[in-house]
Amino acid sequence: MTKKFIYLTIIGLFGLLLSCEKDGENVVMLENPVAPTIKTVPDLTLKRANGTNILEFAGTPVEPGFAASATYFLEACKSGTNFADVIVLASGVQPTSFKVSVSDLNSAFLKKFPADQATSIDLRIRAVLTVDAGTGAPGTGTKPFEYNSAIKTATVTTYGLPRLDLVNSGVAQKVESALGDGKYSGFIKLDATKSFTLKDPDTNVTYGGTGSTLAVNGAAIIPPASGWHKATFDTKALTFKLEPYMIGLIGSATPNGWDTPDQKMDYDAATGTWKITITLVTGEIKFRLNDGWAWNLGGTTDNLTQGGANIPVTAGNYTITLTIINGTTGTFKIVKN
Repeated sequence: MTKKFIYLTIIGLFGLLLSCEKDGENVVMLENPVAPTIKTVPDLTLKRANGTNILEFAGTPVEPGFAASATYFLEACKSGTNFADVIVLASGVQPTSFKVSVSDLNSAFLKKFPADQATSIDLRIRAVLTVDAGTGAPGTGTKPFEYNSAIKTATVTTYGLPRLDLVNSGVAQKVESALGDGKYSGFIKLDATKSFTLKDPDTNVTYGGTGSTLAVNGAAIIPPASGWHKATFDTKALTFKLEPYMIGLIGSATPNGWDTPDQKMDYDAATGTWKITITLVTGEIKFRLNDGWAWNLGGTTDNLTQGGANIPVTAGNYTITLTIINGTTGTFKIVKN
């Protein structure tokens, strides 16, 4: 069958024969672009002893008929739920190889599925295709085209994680060991007025510490500041580190505009997301870390990147949920209350 082509313009609708000039050349799109595919899925029987092993998912790219930038997301959900509750496993600019460690996969799946059980899941590769930016037309940065691969069904078996419970920190919280090797990490919310200890519920051992040194039955740990921190504790080397990790909103739409302090978000350990309910005015927002610009995310709901574009919003009270992917990209949902 002869392939049919359409031309894409800033006022064109997909499926109509129109034309557009870009750098003096026509942008030509296939009438039926070829969606990405999932070629291989590794064995997803996850085991703590294999936590550092790297598993590879392989796919093929979208073929729109012309050169365009695309971001790919490897996504999962409980089988039969039509990706109503998506787990983003990895992202990148090429779908031919998504490499994820066993421990990272286990952590992602534990946010949705029970530990030490087999769960049937659906997998897909989602391609977000951007033709051009700044026009507001279909296929541009604010209205990208999306193409999903056919679903592949697999079975994942997760493993439960050893943990340390924080005692007297003000809220019930814990840090976990992805490999069961005595190294525990996680995001914890600290109150500078509340010193805390750590308890291993499996061995009934309590840890405290000063400086960066951990000790069995040691003194309660004094928080360096209030707010969210990235915490690491090593019960074998007897060391620990507490680093500020405060994700916030900044921008002309927020109460402080582009000035600090940012509007701080809270971490939801069950879903691995950052959340805030806030009243905004019409303007723009971005996400950033620790009131600084060294790490900041902007772009679109499905494609946040480092240093990405400011995000336009209209006035209203919203609940915003941010998912950080691989530490450097992300997605977010914004729901008007």
